[in-house]
Amino acid sequence: MDIVYASLKRRQPAAAEASGAAEAAEAVDTLWAHSEPADGLQHASAQPVDDRIDLLLYLLSRDPSDPSGRLDPADAVCRAHGLIVRSHRTSPMLLRRYLPPEPPQATDRTAR
Repeated sequence: MDIVYASLKRRQPAAAEASGAAEAAEAVDTLWAHSEPADGLQHASAQPVDDRIDLLLYLLSRDPSDPSGRLDPADAVCRAHGLIVRSHRTSPMLLRRYLPPEPPQATDRTAR
């Protein structure tokens, strides 16, 4: 299992709304609605804070068909990023409140 942490930055940094639980639930529901079997999503959680929403995605590890049998940590980061991009693009709430996700940094792809 791979765990990927990501955040979406708010368009207008402000205090997290009183409906933070509803906002988190909607973000998680959106992730589930747009997940594909290839994403390997097993669990997701969200926590809205003043300037962003933090996401934790739990993804099945995949064997990248490497003859050595090594797992590629960049694969999980790329799958998580693709899922977040799809979700942001199609969710009115995410589009209205959050900036588009930034591409993963090279260091994000190798951290474990």
